[in-house]
Formats: sequence, C-alpha cells, structure tokens
Amino acid sequence: MEYVIDEGAQVGHVHLKVSDLERSIAFYRDVLGFELQQRFGSEAAFLSAGGYHHHVGLNTWMSRGGSPAPGGSAGLFHAAFLYPTRAALARAVVAVVQARVPLSGASDHGVSEAVYLADPDQNGIELYWDRPRDEWPRPVDGGQGVEMFTQPLDLQDLIAQADRA
Repeated sequence: MEYVIDEGAQVGHVHLKVSDLERSIAFYRDVLGFELQQRFGSEAAFLSAGGYHHHVGLNTWMSRGGSPAPGGSAGLFHAAFLYPTRAALARAVVAVVQARVPLSGASDHGVSEAVYLADPDQNGIELYWDRPRDEWPRPVDGGQGVEMFTQPLDLQDLIAQADRA
C-alpha cells in the first residue's frame, strides 16, 4: 500500500532566508500583523499569530546583505497565510494597502480567494481564505478532487468586507 499523509497534517511554518533581519521583522510584524515571539540576536527571529511558537522564521545565517533570488531560478514561489474568514482577509489586505505595499495580484480560485504580494526580499506572499468545503467546485463527472480555477477577484468588494465586519 502506498503511504498517504495523515489528514490532520498541516504546514506548520515557513522559514525564510532574508537579507536584513530588522526590515523583515518590521514587514511581518507591522504590515502583516504577526507577533514577535523570539529573537536570536541579530541573526534570526520567530513570529506568529495567536501566541503559537512560530509561523514565520526569519534568518540571515546565509543571506545577510544578499540579493533576492533571480527570476527563473528554483526556490520558494510563495508562502501562503490562511485567514479564518473573508472579513479577516479583508482587514489584512486593508493593512497591506495602507502600508503602501504593492499587490501583485488578486484571484478567485473557486475554493478560495487570494491576494498576492512580496516581502522586502521579494519572497512571494499569498493572503487567502477558503470558502466552506461544501461550496468548492467539484468535477462535473462526480470524480474525486476539486476543480480549481483562476479568475479575477473583485478587490473592492473584498476590501468593503473589512468595513462590514
């Protein structure tokens, strides 16, 4: 029998190489709202939501002063942060816009709505929320899985959700 990962498994955290620790802490703390949990001097920091030990690790062990990875190279495409509700995602997007961080995209994937941006080291970031599972698009033939797609997201409608929450 082929091994299948336990359905309770989750992605626990992302750990990123950054060029400037203070700048990255400021972005993840002040723009995205993560809380600083621990620092290791001037070389590493761990941030989280809700007091968890860490969702984001940042370090300069091999990257202090380095350049972003060049386009066309292998590596991280993006780290995705899941919000519990559409209103919570909307509030996060408003904070990003108010911080004048450029958005690189906004998509409706059927199963989720997502907004894309980059951190100061040009690591891709996805902020998203999942629709309820019973609303996910399924194969028309009744097969297993989902039928995800990419369509433009009405960003103004999403942002308006922050005001209604």
